[in-house]
Order: sequence, then structure tokens, then C-alpha cells
Amino acid sequence: MATISETTRSTERIETLDLIRGFALLGILVMNVQSFAMPSAAYLNPTAYGDLTGWNYAVWYLAALLADTKFMTLFSTLFGAGIALMAQRAKRDGRPATALHYRRMAGLFVIGMVHAYVFWIGDILVPYAICGCLIYPLIGLRCRYLLGLALGLLLIRIAIDLLFGWSMPQWDEAAAAQVAAEWRPDAQMLSQELAAYRGGWLEQSEYRVPGALSMQLFVFPVILSWRIGAMMLIGVALMKMGVLSGRRSIFFYQMMTVIGLAIGLPVVAWGIWQHEQHQWDVGYSFFFGQIPNFVGSLFVAAGYIGGLEWIRRTRVGPTLANWLVPVGKTALTNYLMQTLICTTLFYGHVMVWLAAAGWFGSVSRVQQAVVVVAIWALQLIASRWWVSRFRFGPMEYVWRWMTYAGRPARSSAMNSVN
Repeated sequence: MATISETTRSTERIETLDLIRGFALLGILVMNVQSFAMPSAAYLNPTAYGDLTGWNYAVWYLAALLADTKFMTLFSTLFGAGIALMAQRAKRDGRPATALHYRRMAGLFVIGMVHAYVFWIGDILVPYAICGCLIYPLIGLRCRYLLGLALGLLLIRIAIDLLFGWSMPQWDEAAAAQVAAEWRPDAQMLSQELAAYRGGWLEQSEYRVPGALSMQLFVFPVILSWRIGAMMLIGVALMKMGVLSGRRSIFFYQMMTVIGLAIGLPVVAWGIWQHEQHQWDVGYSFFFGQIPNFVGSLFVAAGYIGGLEWIRRTRVGPTLANWLVPVGKTALTNYLMQTLICTTLFYGHVMVWLAAAGWFGSVSRVQQAVVVVAIWALQLIASRWWVSRFRFGPMEYVWRWMTYAGRPARSSAMNSVN
């Protein structure tokens, strides 16, 4: 089995990671825009708010089929691969790998806390920082042990959904009513959330701060941590196996694409059909109904990885890399920029301390798709311009400063991404 250092000797192979990361960064906005634009219940239950017919239904369905959970899965995988790669480089350069890693995670944690409590409750940086700390002692394990541990974590996550789903009939009335209200809020609850997010920044904080706390103290440890941790471990293993560095044969990536999508997409589609057959009833959809997409997304994400590497080796590969690699190199900046743009549009933020009525709750799913495409175009163009002139993205620069406790080299334009 090749070591990580053997799989990352060329710039081209490292850029495979940035290509996938750029694709994932753009794709994750497809789901996040729903959280920015609509009441929170609509993210998991599309019948809770907004029109779900005609083109709006088509947009929602494609997002659920192709995007929901898939890009978070990709990001978690790439994050794990990045941890292993940076540790290997630090050791090669004679740096204290463990100390650097934990400073890096601490920096990400701080950035994520600001992101969560000042701007948006949907922050994923804090969970990544915590999981990154937890999985680090395991990155030296052999691939089969990494994959075995990952499978165990994924099974725990499925078991949690099953346990909650089976136990729901025995819950006391207050707990059941609370879950039902979160799943399908009544008109009064919706109007309160709409009024808050159409108000000023302080009014929005009445929802954002408790929401961020709930994400970090309940949703992350009970729901998200198992999947994020598992995919990070898988990312470490795939990096060691040469899958994420482009060292496998084109036939391998072709089979990875075909098998991943052929299994994953039907499973996800079946899960959506089951939701609709149960009329999005909380007793099924809140827990049991999440499992098909959870499982199917693992295969779809694998299909995306294989497909991107397959395409990279075709005639259109250099063109694709020219646009997506810069986005991947500035992924942290672009992730936070998506928040700044969307909170400005939907929450009305002009500056952190000012606000005016935005578009929250008044933009259809088709209109959300138009916003997503516009942001994609902006980030593709801006990222390519930036990396042709600067070595790091703005937030990447800050993060490296926090990691290395010193000022990184400021300029030196990047080499061509061809």
C-alpha cells in the first residue's frame, strides 16, 4: 500500500482534491440556500412551508436527489484526507504535526463559533473542528481498520434513527408534540420566525443563538458526529489508497462512478417516494425516512468522486479544473462568502450591526435556484481571479496564521491550474 507522501508528489495529484472540493463547495449551497431563505422546518420537511408544485417541486426533487447530504459527505471525506495529508507534510518538514493539527482545529473552531453566533445557525465548521480533533489519533491506522471503524460509526448513526423511530409511540405527549411542532410548525410559529428574520440583527439572534446552541449541543453529538467522523476516517483511508490523489486507473474511477450512482440514486429516489407515500408524516419521516438518503448518499458521493476524476482525464478535464480548482483552493473563504451573500439577501444584513427587511420567506424554490446559479458564477470568476494573484484565499490566510502562529508568505501567484 502506498504511503500518503507517495500519493501526493505532484501538483496535479494534489489538485484532484481541490477539484472535488470546489465541486462540493458549490454543491452544498443547493441545500444551504433553503436554510437561508425559508423557515427552518422546510429544510427537512418541504411540505412545511412554500409552494411544492410544478417547477418548484422539480427544483426541490433534484436538490433532494442530487444534493441533500451528498456534499456534506464529500466535504467530510475531503476534510479527513486533508488532515492526513497535512500531518504527513508536517512530519516530512520536521514540524510538530500534532501541535499544528490541534492549533489548526482550534482556529477553525473559533472561526466557526463566530460564523454560527453572528451570522448563521447552519455552521458546519465547529463540528468539523471537533471531529477533526477526535479522529486525529486514528489516522495512523491501516486502511482496513479505518474503514471498519467508519462502518461502525455509520451503523451507530442508523441505529439511532431506528431507536428514536421505534420509541416515538412511547414518548410522553409533551415530547411528541414538540417534535411534531418542529416538523410541521403552525401558522403562529411560522409568523414568529418570519417576523424575526425579517427584523433586525438582534431580533434574528433570538432564533440564531438558541438554534446554534441546539446544533452544537444536540444535533451534532447525537446526529451529525457519527457520519462526519466516519467520513473523515474514510477520507484518510481513501487518501492512503490513492483514490483521492488520482493514482488509480481510469477503469477504477469509471466503475466507482457507475456503481456509486447506480446504487445510490435509486436508493435516494426510493426514500423520497417513501416520504411521499407516508405524506411526510412525522412518525415516519423524522427518523425512519432519513435512512434511505443517509445510505444512498454514501454511494452517490463515491460516484461523484469517481466521476470527477474520470472527467479530469478527458479532453474537458483541463477546462473543468481551470474553474473548479480555484474554488477548492479558497473553499473556506467561499463557504463564508456564501453566508455573507445569503444573509445579506435573505436577512437584510448590510453590516453585522445593521439590518433591513430581506427576502426571507418570500422567495420560491425556483427563485432560490436562480440565486444559487448567480452565486456560483460570482465565485467561479472571483476564485479564479484571486488564485492567479495570491497564494491563499483571505480566510485561508487567516486560518494559516492561526495555525502556524505567524504570518504566511503573502503573495507569489499560484501556478496555472491546468
